[in-house]
Amino acid sequence: MDWKLEVVVVPVSDVGRAKAFYEEQAGFTVDHDTRLRDGVRVVQLTPPGSPCSIVVGSGVIESPPGSVKGLQLVVADIEKAHAELTARGVPVSPVQHFEAGARVNGRGEAWNSFVFFNDPDGNGWAVQEAPAA
Repeated sequence: MDWKLEVVVVPVSDVGRAKAFYEEQAGFTVDHDTRLRDGVRVVQLTPPGSPCSIVVGSGVIESPPGSVKGLQLVVADIEKAHAELTARGVPVSPVQHFEAGARVNGRGEAWNSFVFFNDPDGNGWAVQEAPAA
């Protein structure tokens, strides 16, 4: 039996602001924006090419806004991802890699080149370059 991760709920303080950030700046696709009843709104967004989505909303999760860290996207070209995020106005780190447990600017070996950013609430994202197939 397959167990597939479909959705990760990301706690935010302002659903409209989060939706705008993920759609307009991070480049995610809005799958739906549904108001189920008063106080319950579910916005599902999917990164380009990903089988897994995120949900931001109100009345969805009790975790404090900004408390999710370590969300990770994987891309084929880290410099291109950095340029795209920067062009969309996302405050993103320089390309970095890990060396002796510390972040160091510049590319690393296979699977060791990243950029980092936070959404407006401080939920933390890493973008990692996958080695060429």
